[in-house]
Amino acid sequence: MTSAGGGRGPALQVEGARQLRKSLAAAGLQLQDLKDAHRELAEYVVGIQRPPVVTGRLATTVRAGATKNSAIVRAGGARVPYAAVIHWGWENRHIVANQWLTRAIDDRQEVIEEKYLHVLEAIIDTIEGVPA
Repeated sequence: MTSAGGGRGPALQVEGARQLRKSLAAAGLQLQDLKDAHRELAEYVVGIQRPPVVTGRLATTVRAGATKNSAIVRAGGARVPYAAVIHWGWENRHIVANQWLTRAIDDRQEVIEEKYLHVLEAIIDTIEGVPA
């Protein structure tokens, strides 16, 4: 895993993830299992993140999502459209970035990697023909 925090895009990226998905699918794994693993990681990040608090509205919008390709943590929405501006900043308006989500991931990168590897090992253990 590599850390890609600091800019827009994934804060953590798994090298070889595409080949892993392809191999697991070839071995008969339902990719729903991988989606569930990604959701579990996203929910972990939602649990450890601490957004800046002024009114508390931003904190209520942080939620987990997942696909077979990625764990996703979203913040903001129609009623809190300023979430991205708070997180990434807005130089022209002199709003300094407060990358609380990126920091939460960076601060716990080792734990997240451990959790991900544990989940992957459990998934691989369910595949027939793989020696334990």
